[in-house]
Amino acid sequence: MKSSQRRLVHALTAVLATGVLAGACASADPNAATETTAASFTPQPQDANAKITVWTDSTRLPSVQAYQKANPTVPMDIVTYDGSADGSTYLQTKVQLFDRTGSGWPDAVFASPTDVTWASQPTSPSAQAFAAPVDEGLVPADTLKNFATGSLAPCQYNGHTYCERNDIAQVVLWYNKSLLDQFGYQVPTTWEEYQALGEKVAKEHPGYLVGAIGDTNSHESYFWSAQCPAQQLTDAKTLRSDLQDPHCTKMAGLLDDLIKAGSVSKQGFFGQGFAKDYGSKVLMAYGPSWYGQYLFNSAFKTPAGQIAAAAPLKWQGESQTFTGNVGGGVWMVSSHSKNLKAAAALTTWLTTSDDNLKAAPTYPAYSPGAKAWLANPANKDYFATDVSGPFQHAANEVWTGWGNTKFSDATAWSSIVLPAVTAGKTLTETLPAWQSEIASEAKSVGYTVTTK
Repeated sequence: MKSSQRRLVHALTAVLATGVLAGACASADPNAATETTAASFTPQPQDANAKITVWTDSTRLPSVQAYQKANPTVPMDIVTYDGSADGSTYLQTKVQLFDRTGSGWPDAVFASPTDVTWASQPTSPSAQAFAAPVDEGLVPADTLKNFATGSLAPCQYNGHTYCERNDIAQVVLWYNKSLLDQFGYQVPTTWEEYQALGEKVAKEHPGYLVGAIGDTNSHESYFWSAQCPAQQLTDAKTLRSDLQDPHCTKMAGLLDDLIKAGSVSKQGFFGQGFAKDYGSKVLMAYGPSWYGQYLFNSAFKTPAGQIAAAAPLKWQGESQTFTGNVGGGVWMVSSHSKNLKAAAALTTWLTTSDDNLKAAPTYPAYSPGAKAWLANPANKDYFATDVSGPFQHAANEVWTGWGNTKFSDATAWSSIVLPAVTAGKTLTETLPAWQSEIASEAKSVGYTVTTK
């Protein structure tokens, strides 16, 4: 990999921190409303003057420092760590150590949604769950209600909310408006229209692309958006994985046809040499809201005024539109904090304040803050049309049937599916092996796996 490519991957990892490459996911809350009091949460004796320790990744560090500057009376220690990027288990390992020694926990921490799966439950019979239930008087209910639909699902367990969502990466249809207008094509609104246009592009403009499936998160754009139950939590301990579901097989067949036609690449958008060889020939890309700036602008160097975003696609005959999510982090407050009020005030400001969110690197999960973000010229002037509508609609259409599990969804896709497709197999042929690997990973971390 060339040094310039390494820098791009590093930048993406830092900006998207959790879930973009690690496969952080949303999750339904199967046990919602089953309890009214968070189990095993006993607050420490509180001290309004106690110093809070904050763990953040480098991308969120300026925001934490800005809060400290604006609130000089709040004593803070700020520690920079990897933020659970790329599936790191650093936070979990440290919390397990702190649980054994009885001290050391940070008061507030930026992390991956996947971290909530262990942080909302005790790491041992004698431990208290690391994450405090923020809906137990730490964050107002009216504030929690203003997060995008489904965006807090990864935070929820046993009817309580254990984190505040920092950002989301809702999938939309990106397209090069200049090329689309030049070729005389219309923006598709359904998957069937997308496939038809892809086949037309392959015949009339060979070499141009409407998609790529070779990145470690490509399945989150396509299969998650298609409502494929690859990893669907039916309860906290049971995972449904059924890749023979029609939503899975239809998407696999659609992509197989376009790969065969030549308008969907087996390579990844962020693969070595892709930007140089194909960046100028990407007519459409089905992917997250950060693609605009970090794929087309930064990686492909597409000139301003060409790229636009459209609403997510849906299957013909289905009334409701769903989409996927490729990234996003969370803020958690430690249940061990001696200054819960100060810790929660910080995480709430970081996730809901217009002053912070208007300059955030990626799309905020908090809906009012997202409007401030979209009003920032830096987040919209690059595009050929106003992306506000597609972004806002898609933010509330992320399908919650793709579970926030204890394991990364990227592993099976990267280790089983991508090598098979590269070797010449179709996606349809790889579905059984993909499902088998998901089931194996799920069982290894304690899930019961079913296809029903």
